[in-house]
Amino acid sequence: MSQSQANVDLNEVAKFDALASSWWDLEGQSKPLHDLNPIRLAYIADRTSLDNANVIDVGCGGGILSEALAKSGANVTGIDMGEMPLNIAKLHALEAGLTINYQQITAEEMAGQHPEQYDAVTCLEMLEHVPDPASIIQACADMVKPGGDVFFSTLNRHPKAYLLAVLGAEYVMKMLPKGTHDYKRFIRPAELSAWCRHAGLKVKDITGMNYNPLTRQFSLGNDVKVNYLIHCKKI
Repeated sequence: MSQSQANVDLNEVAKFDALASSWWDLEGQSKPLHDLNPIRLAYIADRTSLDNANVIDVGCGGGILSEALAKSGANVTGIDMGEMPLNIAKLHALEAGLTINYQQITAEEMAGQHPEQYDAVTCLEMLEHVPDPASIIQACADMVKPGGDVFFSTLNRHPKAYLLAVLGAEYVMKMLPKGTHDYKRFIRPAELSAWCRHAGLKVKDITGMNYNPLTRQFSLGNDVKVNYLIHCKKI
């Protein structure tokens, strides 16, 4: 097994394979991702030009963000190690009349094949599902052009995140299947920032993504204790 293939948790891949059939059910188990997607896209679009840009979506799953990027004018490549989510993504893009280059390949392998090829790289809600997040961050840095933009989002290893994202979302409100998240794999902003700097990325912004259980809506804000976005530029 190569080093890049070793940075794949097969249990995590199987977990998302099992969710594949409901990926585009707006009221199903992937509803939080659909609700979250508009503010994620707005954050990205405010910080990089998507019109005719070459963008790679790392850990694309069933293609929710990839399709939004494509509809915003980007030339999109989506990569994931889950075969079933990718099949769903390909079918949905075909039905939507979108051209998206989906591939089953690791970020590290893609970086080796296509260094400094992309204007922007997105890697959202994925880092907490791999054994070595720093390796993914380095691969994303290697894929983006000098001066290009890289975006990550993940969950903060903070008690509030455990209460809301694990106990609240999985067990109380049942927004997500039980076992979706492993608190030990959550990443503090300081840790993520350090990994980004080590990979040759300059951190430009960190913004929290907050959920209001009363309105059932997400918003961007200063509170990064649960879920947060980070924008970097290639030095």
